[in-house]
Amino acid sequence: MSAYRQMPLAFDHRPALSGEDFLAAPGNAEAVAWIDRWPDWPMPALILFGPAGCGKTHLGQVFLSLSEGRAITPEQLARTEPRRLLEGTSACLLDGAAAFLDSSLDEPLLHLYNTAEETGCRMMLTARRPPARWRVALADLRSRLNAAPAIGIEPPDDALIAAVVVKLFSDRQLRIDGEIVDYMLARMERSFEAARRLVAAIDARSLAARRDITVPLVRQVLSGFEKEQRDT
Repeated sequence: MSAYRQMPLAFDHRPALSGEDFLAAPGNAEAVAWIDRWPDWPMPALILFGPAGCGKTHLGQVFLSLSEGRAITPEQLARTEPRRLLEGTSACLLDGAAAFLDSSLDEPLLHLYNTAEETGCRMMLTARRPPARWRVALADLRSRLNAAPAIGIEPPDDALIAAVVVKLFSDRQLRIDGEIVDYMLARMERSFEAARRLVAAIDARSLAARRDITVPLVRQVLSGFEKEQRDT
């Protein structure tokens, strides 16, 4: 039986406050549970880690929508006093923590953490590796990050990607055959971002050509993606 036909039984199809639906699955269930517990976290910071494409950034956006929080960039951290960065917000997101681990940002990041602790703000950081494997020169910062809850997210499996693809088409009021989903799964990158890009491209090609979505049309779109990758 195909992943497409199995998937409706496997996942909790829940709306995210960002306006996008979010699929809670076994691989991200613990992270989702922590987001649901906000702001009742034992520490000022929560760290989500996992490989590229596992959904960390999307979970971060869900967290921001739920908390009405603020995304902070390394550039902002470098030039803005932490208290100003957190002024008027009770939550913040540092997406892609590796970019914040430059030694020049150790002191600002420590001050941001301490300010969050003082004000009751909650910080979410996302990364590919757990904090125990981060290179942090400043001992005080390292100890704080290592003490934070660190939740691993597993890469999406075929069934979850199938569910995401069906959901993305459904958002566009499009119903597709299981054969098309299976064809896509056998050839596409296993990530949420790749699924979003591919569905958008298929929809655009279908509209431009005034054609139904079929396996030949999907094949054309995938060929275009492969050519882009070869040319870059």
